[in-house]
Amino acid sequence: MPGPAFDEMTGLGDALPRDAYARIKTWLDAAPPDYLQTRRQQAELFFRRIGITFAVYGDAQADERLIPFDIIPRVLSRKEWSKLERGLIQRVGALNAFLADVYGAQEILKAGIVPAELVLRNPQYELAAVGRPPPHGVYTHIAGIDIVRTGPDSFHVLEDNARTPSGVSYMLENREVMHRLLPELFDRHRVAPVDDYPETLLATLRSVAPPNCRADPTIVVLTPGFHNSAFYEHSFLADKLGVELVEGSDLFVREDVLYMRTTEGPKRVDVVYRRVDDAFLDPLVFRPDSMLGVPGMMSAYACGNLTIANAVGTGVSDDKAIYSYMPEIVRFYTGEEPLLDNVPTWRCREPDALAHVLDHLPELVVKEVDGSGGYGMLVGPHATKAQIESFAAKLRANPDKFIAQPTLALSTCPTLVDAGVAPRHVDLRPFVLTGANGTKIVPGGLTRVALAEGSLVVNSSQGGGTKDTWVLDD
Repeated sequence: MPGPAFDEMTGLGDALPRDAYARIKTWLDAAPPDYLQTRRQQAELFFRRIGITFAVYGDAQADERLIPFDIIPRVLSRKEWSKLERGLIQRVGALNAFLADVYGAQEILKAGIVPAELVLRNPQYELAAVGRPPPHGVYTHIAGIDIVRTGPDSFHVLEDNARTPSGVSYMLENREVMHRLLPELFDRHRVAPVDDYPETLLATLRSVAPPNCRADPTIVVLTPGFHNSAFYEHSFLADKLGVELVEGSDLFVREDVLYMRTTEGPKRVDVVYRRVDDAFLDPLVFRPDSMLGVPGMMSAYACGNLTIANAVGTGVSDDKAIYSYMPEIVRFYTGEEPLLDNVPTWRCREPDALAHVLDHLPELVVKEVDGSGGYGMLVGPHATKAQIESFAAKLRANPDKFIAQPTLALSTCPTLVDAGVAPRHVDLRPFVLTGANGTKIVPGGLTRVALAEGSLVVNSSQGGGTKDTWVLDD
């Protein structure tokens, strides 16, 4: 079992709050309980009014849900953020170099740093991307890197999201509702802004226009449609970017050029910010039964007439088995030591690691290598004996499908719950933007919080909530 959790406001139970939280603590001590609960209710009304909801896949009976929002911000000092920022830029640079290599010369595979079969037999490795580098060599234009904290100076990367990372709409809307409901708290702090994210994203997408684009690029956001769990975010981003939100039926390819149907006739499209998985993008190349993509899209891409963000094939880099090699990947491509550590990981495909995991299942977290959303995992310390035995059978049957990690003592932050203010475990998803002009990160990100006491699962589909994330400039 992990040791006591580091609390980001009080450290390990010190009498005085940590510097970044000093004014938050004063505010909490002075705020009447009814005031905090009223503000929480107002925040819920705000989110319900603007329609920021999500659906849970596989739950056909479920209504659209609100993700619970906690009005107590998560606070980072500028020094803490600067450390994270440097590490994130290094890591995403290595991810992009890795993708360029495995779809090109494959030097890291030839060197034996990463086993070739883990990449070449990976379901997310797309042959359509081999030998076809994206414009400006950028594969992962938008990355969401999940960070956990275990101590004052201890940050670990829990997961790399390099395909279609979600959650940025919550980062922006959380800040908006905090400005509206708690202006007095902002008056006490110099909080770095996040509202320039859409402008930065738009500049990033414009910078990676394809070679045959001869004018200002036309950009669209491609959504699977209204029934997708993240449709609100797709619509939100298109609106903030000032570009069209389209479905596959709104687009067509003629002579290797992608066009959008408009009331004024066909309009050429240069950059697609896609929120559709690879398998559904082009039925002529991937799944022939897909109704979500556009026949010929990959041909337009191959002819230099289209940029797809994120690029096809990026999913191989956020596989959890590949994640376990990220320290070696960073060293191989940068010649530097990783600035952000991985969580220690056992690859169950290796016999010695599998034996260790089976012997220590009650102490470990076990995840599917291609899993997401908190599904398909075992949290050993919170599992029953029957669940552990069932999972052990899965591991023995298909060890290649799983990795295991120690149960970390994730940091906690003060959180408003029904009974008052209490510590709850959190993680952080900063959003890293990479274009032709380099990598940029807005200061902050989406903090997810496990609202149930003692829970380590922060995913919204598993009952988690969100917080505004403040980076202080003073």
